[in-house]
Amino acid sequence: MVETRIRFGILGCANIARKLSRAMLLSPNTAISAIGSRSLEKAITFASENHFPKSTKVYGSYIAVLDDPDVDAVYVPLPTSLHVRWAVLAAEKKKHVLLEKPVALNVGELDTILAACESSGVQFMDATMWMHHPRTTKMKEVLCDEQRFGQLKSVHSMLTFLGDDDFLKNDIRVNPNLDSLGALGDLGWYCIRAILWAHNYELPNTVTAIRDPGYNESGVILSCGASLNWKTDGKVATFYCSFLSNLCMDIIVLGTKGNIRVHDFVIPFNEKVGSFYAVDNSKWAERALGCAPEPTEFKIATDLPQEALMVQEFGCLVAGIRNGEAKPENKWPVVSRKTQLVIDAVVASIENGFVPIEVVY
Repeated sequence: MVETRIRFGILGCANIARKLSRAMLLSPNTAISAIGSRSLEKAITFASENHFPKSTKVYGSYIAVLDDPDVDAVYVPLPTSLHVRWAVLAAEKKKHVLLEKPVALNVGELDTILAACESSGVQFMDATMWMHHPRTTKMKEVLCDEQRFGQLKSVHSMLTFLGDDDFLKNDIRVNPNLDSLGALGDLGWYCIRAILWAHNYELPNTVTAIRDPGYNESGVILSCGASLNWKTDGKVATFYCSFLSNLCMDIIVLGTKGNIRVHDFVIPFNEKVGSFYAVDNSKWAERALGCAPEPTEFKIATDLPQEALMVQEFGCLVAGIRNGEAKPENKWPVVSRKTQLVIDAVVASIENGFVPIEVVY
């Protein structure tokens, strides 16, 4: 018996939807059933350019996708300011929700989305793709090896890219009416998620924004950073995100006995192989002319790109719910909410003069 694929509807024709629609076509358990845009012509063009199957329904509105009985789940790549409206409506119409990050402008909005999903019994997941790469699993194995890594002490994450003049003037991510969190929401989300991931999602006690973030003329953040502190064991983390610096996607995780470094954690340089470096028991060489041992490079191969693995996992969760075999997986709402709480704390620290902000779940 051939397993029925989970049928996706896509709300909007954002650039990121090109990548995710490709993932839906590559994933063995998902299909694209419908695409909707505010413009029917735009939706038709998008479906054609991205090689959607001829069976895909094309609509000139988002609501038509949600009303389609042949849609099991929706992918929402709309601007963040529209998330609460369309994600809630999708959940109310019993559609499972794969939501682009940042998932909301604040945790209050996210709680509204999550409450709607819980009430309707639908799966929620944010589209943080790197978490689904097998490299991420291998890195966690190294982190959990106390003989090799020891106790976690510090994490540092960075995500930056240099936006051109057109991006900095016209992209939705610098528009206060569409994505008012700017670089913090778009890039800082990944950095914060990496920090929480390394800490097994233990929230920091306090978050303190670094002074002098960069803004555009509309007051949207173009670059910022923060420090996160845990009372237990004196653990600390920092992150920096920016639309104003050369491309960088680094995580450094430091332990008492070893460390991990990854240089492309958000989007692997090669979608078929994800690499990272690990070293343990490092010591200075004689006369401090070097150090030993040298880091080991791990190369983790994958048959599917990480975004296809993400939609495949989401499809499996939806299938389990649809078949009555499982309830919605609660991990993903919890992880999203914790990430959003830290983003909110960074915003609060900036608005209150860069003071430490307590984080409470």
